[in-house]
Amino acid sequence: MFERFTKDARAVVLGAVDHAERLHAETVEEQHVLLALLDREASRASFALMALGLAERKESVEQALAEARRRGGLSRADADALSGLGIDVSEIVSRVEEAHGEGALRAGGTGAGRGRGWLSGLVGGHRPFAQGAKDLLTESLRMALAQRDRYIGDEHLLLALTARPGVPAEVLADHGVTYESLRRVLYGGGEAKAG
Repeated sequence: MFERFTKDARAVVLGAVDHAERLHAETVEEQHVLLALLDREASRASFALMALGLAERKESVEQALAEARRRGGLSRADADALSGLGIDVSEIVSRVEEAHGEGALRAGGTGAGRGRGWLSGLVGGHRPFAQGAKDLLTESLRMALAQRDRYIGDEHLLLALTARPGVPAEVLADHGVTYESLRRVLYGGGEAKAG
């Protein structure tokens, strides 16, 4: 599958590995892919993010992702659902950090389900890809096929992030970037089209 990735999409995958390493995560997660997408310039995904106003709010996105890592990777929707059951995630995080230090619940992977497939060879085996990140790459292929594209670009990775439930999609939606808004910008529908 990786042979279908454009230069920009490959740079995003490698950038995700870099972000995982900088954040001392054991595995490459979907959030690392989002962070790498935010780093890109002069690509279809970067144009779409700029057109949707996210370029000026990169720091806000990074803070939202950091807060989710602090919650152990739980989305706000997950925390709200637990709250409905009488479980205060913020209180639990505070107590755990009080006892074990700041960031004790930080999501970073436990090593479970580590694979050594094509992704490990790509990045020299430094950081394995978590199942969610692998599924995201597979979903990006589906996005490309749906558009009848013969390649997988960084725009397909971005579309896949917005189409999958989880923290990255929630953070993007909170910043006005949804699957529908991305499709309009990338493929038309009355607004600017990414070229």
